[in-house]
Amino acid sequence: MATKGYENPRKILNWCEEDRPREKLVRKGRAALSDAELIAILIGSGSMEMSAVDLAKIIMASAGNNINELAKLGVKDLSKYKGIGEAKAITILAALELGRRRNDIVPTRKRKIKGSASVYEEMKQYLMDKPHEEFWILLLNRANDVMRAHQVSVGGVSGTVADIKMIFKLAIDNLASSIILVHNHPSGQLTPSPFDKLLTAQIKEAGQLLDLPVLDHMIFTDTGYYSFMDEGEI
Repeated sequence: MATKGYENPRKILNWCEEDRPREKLVRKGRAALSDAELIAILIGSGSMEMSAVDLAKIIMASAGNNINELAKLGVKDLSKYKGIGEAKAITILAALELGRRRNDIVPTRKRKIKGSASVYEEMKQYLMDKPHEEFWILLLNRANDVMRAHQVSVGGVSGTVADIKMIFKLAIDNLASSIILVHNHPSGQLTPSPFDKLLTAQIKEAGQLLDLPVLDHMIFTDTGYYSFMDEGEI
């Protein structure tokens, strides 16, 4: 039974000021905070049993202390933790999504594609941490600068369908000079399937007829990629 005037020692407001995440951020800057402390700021408050920082540490530990793994969780996953309701779960996921979109706010800087490595870097902002397959195209001008990236289709865990007519309609509508195909494998599998190879050949053939060369087809995973161009298959 609680006694009058009882103060929970785990409550962040009872901590030394320099140890409180918000005050620490103001005094020392964002870089001084751990991932768990940043998550704790989003959580706001914990419970009688633990502080927001303690709760954040538990959540981070469940994701292997890896922000990329945390970003793969959904609202239901986060809501399983005592002290995390739907609103707090949504706040955390919204913050992670803003971080993912950060690269989108520099549209004036032209990004030149110099090879498969630059394709992979360009597509991270769109395909990193995705739990399902998606098919995208990169539209390039004659100087191989990125004009824009276009999502063609969204599928399930093990596959997605790419409409060849839609791919070239998008390229023609945007006056692209060439295209690069990209789809992800959430499983991390880097070996192209027979269907991947057949689809690549069909799209390449259509591009030759339309004078819209297909420069590469990349299989994207969170830890690496497979380039048809690098492997001499396109």
